[in-house]
Amino acid sequence: MMKLYWSPRSRSFSALWLMEETGVAYERVLTDITTGAQKTLEFLTVNPMGKVPALQDGEATMAEAAAICAYVAERYPEAGLAPPLGDVHRAKYLYWLFFAPSCIEPAMVQLATKIEMSSVSAGWGDAKRVFDVLEAALEEGPWLLGEKFSAADIAIGAGLNFAVRQFKMIQPRPSFERYLDRCEARPAFQRASEFASGAKV
Repeated sequence: MMKLYWSPRSRSFSALWLMEETGVAYERVLTDITTGAQKTLEFLTVNPMGKVPALQDGEATMAEAAAICAYVAERYPEAGLAPPLGDVHRAKYLYWLFFAPSCIEPAMVQLATKIEMSSVSAGWGDAKRVFDVLEAALEEGPWLLGEKFSAADIAIGAGLNFAVRQFKMIQPRPSFERYLDRCEARPAFQRASEFASGAKV
């Protein structure tokens, strides 16, 4: 059984949502970052970076939310969270899966800190373009791959929820709101929200 190391009110939400979408049994290991639990030697053997979420699957350990999404989606193909190799949607799936940490997260930080950076030097270009590109994709909907929900929606949806609704780091846009409404309507999202808020362990 997989072990998911998580902490309430953190980026663990994406991994919680992912695991709930798979429908498989897994163990949630509370790693409360407000008490420094992520700095213990035990946890650092799972993720030397001392961050949540982290995952243990037998002898395999890993971290980074998008990587966990990719790993779990392929570990449980019956959940239908990733297009298989050779599928026409595979390229777009991988693009959006890694757009979350490589473009959305740094763009959020740029907006929150008001750091001025050259759009040529910054790996994500510029924050406005990041969210304009995402808006255009979500206008097509209902999901990033069209009618098919995938782990890419978990990575993007969790980040967007964090930025728009939880911490109001970016301005809401109509397509974002409609997309987040669809995400929030999913039972797995609702169960993960209970865990992430600390309402349910």
